[in-house]
Amino acid sequence: MKKSEKIGEGKAFAGGAKKRAALHSLGCKVNSYETEAMQEILAEHGYEIVPFEEKADVYLINTCSVTNMADRKSRQMLHRAKKRNPDALVIAAGCYVQSAGEELLRDLAVDILIGNNEKEKLLNILKEWEESHAASHIHDMSHEKHYEELSRRKTSGHTRAYLKIQDGCDQFCSYCIIPYTRGRVRSRQFSDILSEVEILAGNGYQEVVLTGIHLDSYGTDLEKGDLLTVIRTIAGVEGIKRIRLGSLEPRIMTETFVRELASEEKLCPHFHLSLQSGCDETLKRMNRKYSIREFGECCERLRTYFSCPALTTDVMVGFPGETEEEFAHTLGFLKEIQFYEMHVFKYSRRKGTKADRMEAQIPEAVKTHRSNLLLKLAEENGIAYRRRLIGKVVEVLMEEPCILNGRTYQYGHTREYVKVAVPGNEAFTNRLLQVKVEELTENDILCGILTEADRK
Repeated sequence: MKKSEKIGEGKAFAGGAKKRAALHSLGCKVNSYETEAMQEILAEHGYEIVPFEEKADVYLINTCSVTNMADRKSRQMLHRAKKRNPDALVIAAGCYVQSAGEELLRDLAVDILIGNNEKEKLLNILKEWEESHAASHIHDMSHEKHYEELSRRKTSGHTRAYLKIQDGCDQFCSYCIIPYTRGRVRSRQFSDILSEVEILAGNGYQEVVLTGIHLDSYGTDLEKGDLLTVIRTIAGVEGIKRIRLGSLEPRIMTETFVRELASEEKLCPHFHLSLQSGCDETLKRMNRKYSIREFGECCERLRTYFSCPALTTDVMVGFPGETEEEFAHTLGFLKEIQFYEMHVFKYSRRKGTKADRMEAQIPEAVKTHRSNLLLKLAEENGIAYRRRLIGKVVEVLMEEPCILNGRTYQYGHTREYVKVAVPGNEAFTNRLLQVKVEELTENDILCGILTEADRK
C-alpha cells in the first residue's frame, strides 16, 4: 500500500483552517533542541502548536535509536499519535527513521519519514506531501559533511537554553549505532553559534548549555576554532552569566584544556564525563579509547583546578563478557572517584553493532543485580555531595515554584547543577540569588534562605 492511499489522495495540509501541530521528542538533548527548532518553523508558518496529548492535524515525533528500548518507544509514540487522530498526518523524524526506514515505510501508522540532516527542510517536505505524497526523505549519512542549520529563539525552559553546536560521531564504540544514524563529525559555524546566543540573551536567557553528539570533536572538521574558542566567544555575549558543558570524553581534559576552562569565570564547574566501565578489559571490548588510569587523572585534574566540582558520569553494566571480577573493578573505581551523580543503565543489544555479535551475553538477572548495586552507590554519593554544601552560600539561578512538605518554595540550580529551594511565594524566576544552604530534606533537596542582600 502506498502512503498516499493511507489517508486519501488530495488531502491538503495547507490553506483553510489553521492546522494544529503536536511534537514529541525522545532521547538526548540534541533531539530536544532539534524538536524545538522544528516547532518554531511550524509556528512561524501558521501552525498552532498544541500539547502532544491533544488532538492535532499533524504529529511529529523526533525518534531515538540508541537502544532497542528506544526503538520500541519510538514505535509506540508513532502508533499513539495515529490512534489519537486516525486522520492526522504522522511524521517520524530522526535516528530511528535513519536505522529502520524500510520497516517504517511499511508501517500504516506513519505517513512521512524525515531522516537526520533533513529536518531543516520540514516545510518543503510538507509541501511535497501535498503535491505528490512523497513519503521518504532519508539519505545515507556515512559521507555527510553538511551541518544542518537549525536554530531557535526560545526554548521550553525559562532560564536555561540548550545550544546545539555539533553533530555526528567518529568514535564507533562497539555497542553504539549513533555513528551510523548521525553520520560523521560536523561542526556548526562560529557566526551561527554567536547569532543564536545573542538572540537567546536578548530574550532573557542567562545560562546556555553546549551540546552535541560528540561535543569534544567540535572544530576538528573546521579550518580553525575549537570548543575553547566557542566558550570564550559565548562568554563575551552581554547577558550570558553561565556556560555549562554537555557530555565530554575524558581525553579532552588535558592539563592545558582544564587550566583554560578554569580561567573562564562564567563556566560552571559541572562536568559530565562518559565512563561506561571502570575496568580496562571491558573498555577495550567497548572500543573506548582511554584507560582507567587516564580517566582517574582527568578527575583529579578537574578537582585541582576547580573547587568541589560536580562530576557526573554514565556507567553501563552487563556488557558482553563482563565477569564478576571486571564488575568488581568498576564498583571499586566508582567508590574511589565518588561521582556526584551516575546514570546507570543495563547493556541492551543493538542490531547492527559489533557488541550484538559478541559471545558471553550477560543474563538480564545479573544485569539487574549489578545495576542495583551501582544505583545504591549513586544515591549515597549524591547525598554526600549535597551535604558538603550545608552551611555554604551558593549562587542559585531560580526557576519555578515547588511544594515541599506542604509549604511553597522557589527552586533553582547552583553552578554545580545542584537543586536548591528557598521558602516563600515571591516569584524569583530567572534571578541569580545568593542562598545560604541550611538543610537537606527527606527527598534529598537542599533548602536554604536568601542572604541579607537578596532579601531586600
